[in-house]
Amino acid sequence: MLGADAAAVGRQHDPLSVAVARFIRAERERSRMRHLGLKVRMAIVSTILFAFFAFAAGVATIVFNLPLAAVLVLAVAFAGFQYLVGTKMALWSVGAEEMPEDEYREIHYAVEDMSKEMGIKKPRLMVAQMGVPNAFATGRKGKGTVVVSTELIRLLDQDELEGVLAHELAHIANRDVVTMTLGQSIAAIVGIAVQWLVIATGDNEIADFVLGWIAGMLTQMFVMIFVLAISRYREYVADSDAAGVVGSGEPLARALEKIQRGAQGRESNIDDSVSALCIFGDGGGMKKLFSTHPSTEERIRRLRSY
Repeated sequence: MLGADAAAVGRQHDPLSVAVARFIRAERERSRMRHLGLKVRMAIVSTILFAFFAFAAGVATIVFNLPLAAVLVLAVAFAGFQYLVGTKMALWSVGAEEMPEDEYREIHYAVEDMSKEMGIKKPRLMVAQMGVPNAFATGRKGKGTVVVSTELIRLLDQDELEGVLAHELAHIANRDVVTMTLGQSIAAIVGIAVQWLVIATGDNEIADFVLGWIAGMLTQMFVMIFVLAISRYREYVADSDAAGVVGSGEPLARALEKIQRGAQGRESNIDDSVSALCIFGDGGGMKKLFSTHPSTEERIRRLRSY
């Protein structure tokens, strides 16, 4: 018995075990600090979005003479409808099919292991021919789906593919799809509120309707700038989480380089509404404000610094 106790103590103080434990603690602390700055920025942008929604709710109570509770119920119903329809449309638009476990055994095993490490239920795995190497996640924590293109599977090495899968699992674990659906719903609701405010305060029905429609569209585009800022921040967080799960940012960085090269000169079958969910989507130059993703070069630079 004493020998067993001594062996147990010896294992606890084994230099390798101590070093591994220290590395894990240090990595978690670095990950927490990396997330802190992003979370502060997301909190600021989220506060601005809440202010926009409060304005829209106020307009609805005045223009339509609705109680605030009714406005909130309608807003939640609208967001829920967008989420349910959007998820189904994303899978349908790329022709996603179930990923057979006997044919893609390594992918299923890798996703199962990483899901356990992230503390989420293993998502449904699907495969699709997208024309370009890409992948995306839909759904929420506990009921998510990851879709991988056949082009991506052929292009990447196993460790690179695991980096991409870890990124998509991070989106599910962080409830990013739900968050983005809520943000897009707020933008749409604010645009509708401005449209009806212009119509209600005008005196020329046809002219005010056209003016209201234009004002509503411009307002929705303006609010979407803040929503897309959150989307870009969350891409960085998912990259960071993926690096923590696979042990390094290098595999995902190499994957992004290959995906960027592999997408050049190819025609994508991915709808614009689905591209916002994908692992790859460039956002450089003047279009940066309206991009769902940060620039690939910046993501790679950050990944290699982890």
